[in-house]
Amino acid sequence: MKKKIVGTEGMTREQIRVEILRGGKFVVFQYCVSLVIVTFRRASNVHLIRPGDGTAMRALPYTLVSLVAGWWGLPWGPIWTVATVYRNTRGGRDVTPEVIASFHPEVSPADSPFSTAA
Repeated sequence: MKKKIVGTEGMTREQIRVEILRGGKFVVFQYCVSLVIVTFRRASNVHLIRPGDGTAMRALPYTLVSLVAGWWGLPWGPIWTVATVYRNTRGGRDVTPEVIASFHPEVSPADSPFSTAA
């Protein structure tokens, strides 16, 4: 299943490429939900973070879900809740190389048109 890339609505691949070359990145946030004997840790959709934009407000819903619903499963609930909150407050997980590779699966990352190597 392909994940939606939040923040790219109406953008062409060239516009996305320019944003990445300017310093943008693709990020996912984690969230954790526990149901007493089972705990789930999942990733959000991919978010395009443009240069100069912060991640705090985008991470907030996922962090709040984890803080409210993540603790209740033992033993992984508290462990994964702390891990997801920590990762989200550090800006999420940068998945830019993976997303770029999915745009051009036949091209190696070093040869990608998104590569910043000159």
